[in-house]
Amino acid sequence: MTSAPFRVGIIQDSASPDAKANLDASVARVREAAARGAQVICLKELFNAPYFCKSQKYERFDMAEPIPGPTTAVMQKLAAELGVVLIAPIFERQAAGVYRNSAAIIDADGSLLGVYRKMHIPDDPLFNEKYYFVPGDAAHDDRIDAIGEIAKQASGFRVWNTRFAKIGVLICWDQWYPEAARITSLLGADILFYPTAIGWHPAEKDEFGAAQVDAWRTIQRSHAIANGVFVASPNRVGHEDDEPGTRGIEFFGNSFIADPFGRVLATAGTEEAILIADCDPRLIDETRRNWPFLRDRRIDAYAPILSRYLGA
Repeated sequence: MTSAPFRVGIIQDSASPDAKANLDASVARVREAAARGAQVICLKELFNAPYFCKSQKYERFDMAEPIPGPTTAVMQKLAAELGVVLIAPIFERQAAGVYRNSAAIIDADGSLLGVYRKMHIPDDPLFNEKYYFVPGDAAHDDRIDAIGEIAKQASGFRVWNTRFAKIGVLICWDQWYPEAARITSLLGADILFYPTAIGWHPAEKDEFGAAQVDAWRTIQRSHAIANGVFVASPNRVGHEDDEPGTRGIEFFGNSFIADPFGRVLATAGTEEAILIADCDPRLIDETRRNWPFLRDRRIDAYAPILSRYLGA
C-alpha cells in the first residue's frame, strides 16, 4: 500500500458538440487542478463529447477512437508535462464492430498504464448504452504494442500502481454494484474513481430529483465505508437535448470525494467545478483496523452470489 499522502483532483463540467473545444477546455481544467496541487486527476465519463447515448444513431460510432489514439496522445503529453496522473474516459473503438466505454489510465511520466472498460452497461430511456458499448471482459489481455512496450489493454477489474497512488477505476453504472467496488478494493486500490454521466429526466426532477442524487451519493459513500478506501466521483453538468419529443437530460453534477469513513472531503453542486482533496493512505489502515470488514468476510459462504437469482 502506498504510504505517502496524495492529492486528488476531479473535474465537473459540461460538454458541447465541438470535440476540439471540449478537449481544449479539459486541458485547461487539468492545468488548473495541477496548479492547485492535484497529483491524480480524473475527468468525467466520455469527457470529450456530449452524452451521445440519448438516442441510437449509427453515425455516432464515428466519434470513437482507438486507445492509444489522438485524444490519449494529447493527455499523455499533458500528464508528462505537469507530472500528474490522468484518468481520461473516452468512447473507444477497440476493433471493427467492438466499441467500449473506456478510461485511459496515464501515469505521471506520460506512459499509458492501461485501459479500464466499463463492465456494467445500462439500457434505459435516454441511456441507450447497450446499443453503443460492448462491456469489459473479465479476463486480462496484456499485449505488446508496436514499439515493443507492454501496453496493458486489459479489461475486467484492475488496479494501477501509479506514481502517487494505487488507483482503481470504475465507470458510472458500475457505481451501483458493491461487487465491483469490493473486487477492486481487494486488488489493493487506495482510491476508487467513478467518472460519471448521470442526470435527471426533467419530467421526473420535481418528484424524484433530490432522492436520486441522495441515492447516488449514498451508494458510493457506502463503497468507501464497506471497503475502507477513498472514493472520487466526477459527474457532468448541463442540460443536453437530443431527439425531438424528449426533454433531454439535465446532468446533476454533485461530484464529490469521500474518505474511508464515508466523510465527504469535497463536494460540488450543479455548477462547473474542480474539486481537490488530500488523501492519506494511513487512514485506510486505521479504518480497517477499527472496522475490520475485510477480515471478517465469510468467503466460504459467498458462492450463491454467482447465481443471477435464488428465489423460488
